[in-house]
Amino acid sequence: MTEERQQGQGRAHQERDGRTGNPAAAARIREQHKWVDLQVQQAMARGDFDDLPGAGKPIKDLGSSHDPDWWVKKLIEREKITGVLPPALQLRKDDVELDGWLDRLATPAEVRREVEDFNARVVAARRQLEGGPPVITPTRDVEDTVDAWRSRRTAALAARRTATERPGPEQPRRRWWRRR
Repeated sequence: MTEERQQGQGRAHQERDGRTGNPAAAARIREQHKWVDLQVQQAMARGDFDDLPGAGKPIKDLGSSHDPDWWVKKLIEREKITGVLPPALQLRKDDVELDGWLDRLATPAEVRREVEDFNARVVAARRQLEGGPPVITPTRDVEDTVDAWRSRRTAALAARRTATERPGPEQPRRRWWRRR
């Protein structure tokens, strides 16, 4: 054996991984970058990186200020996660969307129940002593909200009736099989 080879073997026997005590583990850690480079080259040769989404486009938000919670914000945006706002902000959002939600309900009793539930959440949020933005969302008067729901419902039904009314005598009804 040559002298260099004997010295190399001596170093391998002396150098041991601190975690496992294994000399082969220390050599793997020392040479890991070569293995990673080889894996990347093989993947490129197979075409694994071809046609990736966003290929040839700049990375969004690269170079902007550093935000340690960037991944949470991207997750919320990508997965469309809702309902994670502080109570004060969630109530503001619910207040804006409440009329649209109420318009989908069928009876005044359901509307009353939803408005009472909304008011209870507003009052409970005002009573909490946790941090966060102040609760500025007002409670709603139940009967006024039901009356507004009725008037919106009546207007929507009237609009639907006028849209589906049969044409008068001056406009003959056109059959679906006849073309003009």
